[in-house]
Amino acid sequence: MTEMTSIDTVQEMLGNQGYICGRDLGTVMFLSLRLGRPLFLEGEAGVGKTEIAKALAAGLNRKLIRLQCYEGLDASSAVYEWNFPAQMVAIRAAEAAGGADTEALTADLFSDKYLIERPLLEAMRPDENGAPILLIDELDRTDAPFEAFLLEALSDFQVTIPEMGTITAPHPPIVILTSNRTREVHDALKRRCLYHWVDYPDFDREMEILQARAPEAAENLSREVVAFVQQLRTEDLFKKPGVAETIDWAKCLLALDVITLSPEVIADTLGAILKYQDDIAKLQGSEAKRILDQAKASLDPA
Repeated sequence: MTEMTSIDTVQEMLGNQGYICGRDLGTVMFLSLRLGRPLFLEGEAGVGKTEIAKALAAGLNRKLIRLQCYEGLDASSAVYEWNFPAQMVAIRAAEAAGGADTEALTADLFSDKYLIERPLLEAMRPDENGAPILLIDELDRTDAPFEAFLLEALSDFQVTIPEMGTITAPHPPIVILTSNRTREVHDALKRRCLYHWVDYPDFDREMEILQARAPEAAENLSREVVAFVQQLRTEDLFKKPGVAETIDWAKCLLALDVITLSPEVIADTLGAILKYQDDIAKLQGSEAKRILDQAKASLDPA
């Protein structure tokens, strides 16, 4: 594993994993690693927040543990569950055998043998490669009670299982939290973290990203794809395409042996970059040609 001794080292490490990292993100990532502080990433869906955690885990050769947040997620679902079916089998087997030691049976039932570890507990366990990367993805989908629980868990890097006691991480995990900002996350949780807004990249940065993730695409086609997507983001859309859609679209065009963009090709492949019918409908007829013309004009130095 490369020692993260500088911002440049972090940028190089992420770049080696195909994640093109700007100086601002490289700085906050370096500080998060150096200070042991959770990193809170906000931004529109598809700008690459989750990919940062994946690239970091690969670059550091650490285990990636992902807690996918959703509405109704509670502490027990995020920490642990007991394997109730297996426990019931053990109880029935003990009853059939007769004369079971109740105290010993209870201790056995609530032991690691029947414990199902969920992401937060798993992240507290030691690992031979070092502290894992704990990705808490789309935190804005949860509610205030879970945020409060998470605040406590991340403060001390420990969780409590009533039947087993408190489990503390011997080495705190590297924590990355993401939010699509569908709602505001409480300030108390943000204050525990270093913060970075992940924005849509500019043209040059998106070209670098596309060349890293779809190197087989010809430069001319890549430039047209990026220019079109950049222009498309200026339109009044329900969901603007992210970097993930740029990469997917380029790969779709390659699969179709497309050499250059045309209104017809765009119309046939809109489902790769737009995910809502209302947005797709806005690009019917002459609209796709208008945006394509603007995109190509932006590439013309004259």
